[in-house]
Amino acid sequence: MVDTALDSGFFVRWMAAAAGLVDREAERLTELDSAIGDADHGANMQRGFAAVVKALEAEPPGTPGAVLVAAGRQLISTVGGASGPLYGTLLRRAGKGLGEAPQVTVAELQAGLRAGLAAVRELGGAAPGDKTMIDALEPAVAALDTSLAAAAEAADEGARSTVPMLARKGRASYLGERSVGHQDPGATSSALLFAALAEVAR
Repeated sequence: MVDTALDSGFFVRWMAAAAGLVDREAERLTELDSAIGDADHGANMQRGFAAVVKALEAEPPGTPGAVLVAAGRQLISTVGGASGPLYGTLLRRAGKGLGEAPQVTVAELQAGLRAGLAAVRELGGAAPGDKTMIDALEPAVAALDTSLAAAAEAADEGARSTVPMLARKGRASYLGERSVGHQDPGATSSALLFAALAEVAR
């Protein structure tokens, strides 16, 4: 893994790229969510990331950690349902892990996201195989060892791996066997977050 130093500008661009991807994929996220959830995941994520971009443009934070903490805070306050607290926790905890450093390496970002992932697992009580965002996040964070592109690929594979799973957590778990055969919307939006990260790195 080439350990390039990433500054706050990189993290602001990452959040903007994530907002762009969520915008483009909002309809698909809602479609996936209408099969096994409340049919609002696309609109919720769209609103949340638009608020993140607006907040970061109005007052650009000076460090990578501060960018993620600010983004997480916005997602918690603007995204409805379970997604806001889960995404917000992921980014805020990762941001806190990065501390006050003006630049961070990919290895430091991985350590931050690992802490964020642990916090999300604790908050949602989900583990890999439960058909949740964890199924995309866990392999993505692990693959950051290799590269940002490998992390994006692992997240996408993780999201697709949820199709045959039986949901054991969240709204989809109420459907029992009927949750099988559908891709999890939370895992899908998590994959978009890592796709945006790889995109900005390119």
